[in-house]
Amino acid sequence: MFKHIFVPTDGSPLSQETVKRAISFASEAGARITFFYAKPEYPVAFYGEGALIDPTTPEKFAKMAQQQADEILGACAKLAAAANVPCGTASKTSDIPFEAIIAAAEAAGADLIFMASHGRRGFGGLLLGSETQKVLTHSKIPVLVYR
Repeated sequence: MFKHIFVPTDGSPLSQETVKRAISFASEAGARITFFYAKPEYPVAFYGEGALIDPTTPEKFAKMAQQQADEILGACAKLAAAANVPCGTASKTSDIPFEAIIAAAEAAGADLIFMASHGRRGFGGLLLGSETQKVLTHSKIPVLVYR
């Protein structure tokens, strides 16, 4: 039924469990996987009295974000390879992860988005993660939410 599964991940414990389950699901379905990581944008600093100055440059921040993406996606690819599930990886810089997830899933030609119920996005995502909820609401591709 599903032949190309798109799996967004943020490296959180629930996301890591979701990756493992997605690999198992893909193996059973004979599908391939694309793992995706939305890298954060460089934070805008506010200067003024009492403001902290971040010594990190935009270039250094981008390099650190890419290293994090490579580590997270590399670990996913290693798990898929161990299960003989064909996979690819992708990342994009975006402060609006749900839009990046949907656009990347469409560009990859995925026929299912398989994602965690919530990740590392704070109090607003306690019940069903805010990014997951937005993907569910806006995606034309079917979404499977793993809890």
